[in-house]
Amino acid sequence: MPTTETLEDFYRKKFNQLPPGLQQDPGHFNVFRIEDSVGNGKPPMQYSRREFYKISLVRGHQRYHYADKSVEAEGTTLLFFNPTVPYKMEQVGAAPTGRFCIFKDAFFTEHIRGSLKDLPMFAPGGKPAYMLDSHQDQYINAVFDKMLDEINSGYRFKYDLIRNYIMEIVHYALKMEPAENLYEHTDANARITAVFTELLERQFPIESPAQQFSLRSAKDFARQLNVHVNHLNRAIRNTTGKTTTAHIFERLISEAKALLKHTDWNVSEISYCLGFEEPAHFNHFFKKQTSTTPTAFRS
Repeated sequence: MPTTETLEDFYRKKFNQLPPGLQQDPGHFNVFRIEDSVGNGKPPMQYSRREFYKISLVRGHQRYHYADKSVEAEGTTLLFFNPTVPYKMEQVGAAPTGRFCIFKDAFFTEHIRGSLKDLPMFAPGGKPAYMLDSHQDQYINAVFDKMLDEINSGYRFKYDLIRNYIMEIVHYALKMEPAENLYEHTDANARITAVFTELLERQFPIESPAQQFSLRSAKDFARQLNVHVNHLNRAIRNTTGKTTTAHIFERLISEAKALLKHTDWNVSEISYCLGFEEPAHFNHFFKKQTSTTPTAFRS
């Protein structure tokens, strides 16, 4: 099973140093020129999962291995990679050029409602590669250059602006047709994972204190999907590298944080709509997952 590359691994391999405050930054955004992160004795990319999202604008002749798919592209490609799927890029021709940015889920979920996994290019079994012509290349490159300028600025709200730039790239890609002909059909494990993810996401966002999260365990989802729980767990772990329970807990915590930040509901109301019988159970769960209490997080 592929390993998971952490942000620390990424920085040590690419730049031989860690940026200051990395451990204290739960969302961590950064943007780079590809030319600065390849060659000069830097190790080649390994086939593995990453604990962060990555959006790349790559020029050159490359081969991409993504889950059970392989894509060969020559020209300019816009690529979207998510933390649940292992991937690597293999250089075929000359050294690639372009731009890329990385960020963790919290870069968005700490500030807006919803999940990045709702977006087609980040969904399990999604199609992450978009081939660009020269005009599209120029447009996306200009957006990346804005991010490069902004990350080095002292502007107080620069990360709000950067989130807008990321969504501009996302929506630009969604208007295009992904490279359908370059993909093989996903396997049975990927299909089960995609349906599980759809069922999980269908319960969110929680929009009223009276609404309640009902599918809360692997057994609940297995029953809904009419498969044995062991089969579901195996399929999800093989596809994403995480357990079914880990996915459920991550989504619960993401929604809990959103409700604490973006509503005035009290902790009891939030614990009820997330399916906890007692606020004390919710407090224990939240603290175990985040190392802080719901009340402390809200303040």
